[in-house]
Order: sequence, then structure tokens, then C-alpha cells
Amino acid sequence: MGYLKYVKQAFLAPTEEQAKVQRDRLLEFRRDPVLIRIERPTRIDRARALGYRAKQGIVLVRQRVARGQHTRPDIKSGRRPKRAHQRKDLSKNYQQIAEEKASRRYVNCEVLGSYPAAQDGKHTWYEIILVDRRHPQMLADKRLIGIAAQRGRAARGITGAGKKSRGLTKKGAGTEKNRPSLRAHHRLH
Repeated sequence: MGYLKYVKQAFLAPTEEQAKVQRDRLLEFRRDPVLIRIERPTRIDRARALGYRAKQGIVLVRQRVARGQHTRPDIKSGRRPKRAHQRKDLSKNYQQIAEEKASRRYVNCEVLGSYPAAQDGKHTWYEIILVDRRHPQMLADKRLIGIAAQRGRAARGITGAGKKSRGLTKKGAGTEKNRPSLRAHHRLH
């Protein structure tokens, strides 16, 4: 068994010592700002599976996202029933929201992928791997040049988290309207 399997096992089913390390890490995450650039990944197994390599041009950030219901701003005027609720049903998942926030901050980078790093009752932390579009090492890398060329991956929902929330991880019966998108299917028919 390779070392990455042990790292995965330590995160998913931690021993008592590993659980203490995770608790201490969570305390540190709470003190950090909402978006912070980090030197190395917390979960090297997930980062490498998504395409992370320790080379110039790849940026790692940790993004905090609030959990719970999404709400609209306060209702100021208008009394019709359509306007009278503040709960907002998003089709996006927390991970996609985290990727979008990180890509808005790092405008010269594209999102390669992300994975959950920690979670408590109020927040979830995601570590996001970004690829610098103009870095010479990224332009020379055959695997990453295609990612670097795609503009606005997170905003267009073509990262892993975006495809999951759009229902593109499933095929067959029940998913006839998902491709190319629900909106495009509605336009066609």
C-alpha cells in the first residue's frame, strides 16, 4: 500500500492521536482569514489525485464557506407572496461557491479542482488548486495547458464540483434534460 492510502485513511478514519491533530488544525483554521494562500496541501492524497504538483505556477488557497441556509437580503418593499420569503434555494453546492470566490480573488488563475479540508457546525473549509494562466511552466506542461486555456472554469461550472451540481456525473434514465444544461434543454423544447 502506497503512502497516499495511509494519508487518506488517517483523514477518513483517524486514530485518537490523529483526531487530536485534526482538532488543533480546526482551531488554527478558525483564526485564519476567510481566504488564505497556503504553502502545501493539508490532504496530499486528494491534491495529487486532482493534479497538484509542487511546481511554480500552481497556487494553493484555503477558502472558508458558511454552512446552512442561503438567505436573500431583507425584504424592503412589495407584499406579493413571491417576494415574501428570504430562503434561497441554490442549485450550487458549497464547494462550487468556494471555488467561485477563490477564482474571483485570483483573477490570473484558473481553478483546477478542490477538496474539503475541514468542517464544523458553522463553516466548511475547502482547499482549492489554482493554475496560473500565464506562467511559463504551466504553458510548457502538456497536462495543464488545456486547463490554463479555459477561461472562467469555476463560474461556468466545468470544474468537478460544478459538474456535480449540474447533474453531469450521472448518465442514463432520469438525466435526459441535464445535457448540455437544463437551460439549453428548455430553450430547445
